[in-house]
Amino acid sequence: MRVEPVILDGDRVRLEPMRRDHLDDLAEAGKHEELWRWTSNKATTRDTMSEYMEAALAGAADGNAVPFVTIDKPSATLVGSTRFGNIDPVNRRVEIGWTWISPTFQRTYVNSEAKYLMLRHAFDVWDCVRVELKTDVLNDKSRAAMLRLGAVEEGVLRRHILTYTGRFRDSIYYSILDHEWPAVRARLEARLRRQ
Repeated sequence: MRVEPVILDGDRVRLEPMRRDHLDDLAEAGKHEELWRWTSNKATTRDTMSEYMEAALAGAADGNAVPFVTIDKPSATLVGSTRFGNIDPVNRRVEIGWTWISPTFQRTYVNSEAKYLMLRHAFDVWDCVRVELKTDVLNDKSRAAMLRLGAVEEGVLRRHILTYTGRFRDSIYYSILDHEWPAVRARLEARLRRQ
């Protein structure tokens, strides 16, 4: 696995490596309180978004994360962020997460195509055998999206993450394995054709 910044370019979505000069656009896209309900951090202001970005960029510098900004190509708008994290080249495993999308672009093609681009990179370029996803066990919308994606529910890590509200969250894990990727790819490609 060659872990380095990369542009993942699709038909309607482009994932670009996160840079500090994305701050103003990310702060605008992330200003909505509801985006951060189920997360460990809250980045609704320029200052808190800057802190969020610095943490993501530190993970990139350490080689265990590749943070992206999500661009809607038809409108040329930065609409959110996502990332590869917990990168484990020895075991050919990666997590896709830290995903948030401005409310205007939720329930559109944006998340489906972004996940497709990332999964394709993980399995077809990095030759991963496992891609992990996780969410707050209370986040029914995210859980349903992971199942629609074709991920398999694995289990709950209790009191796993301390959130910015002081609540300990239980995290539920999902995965897609390399032998499952062809069926997941076909499902995602069909969905993207319909959207």
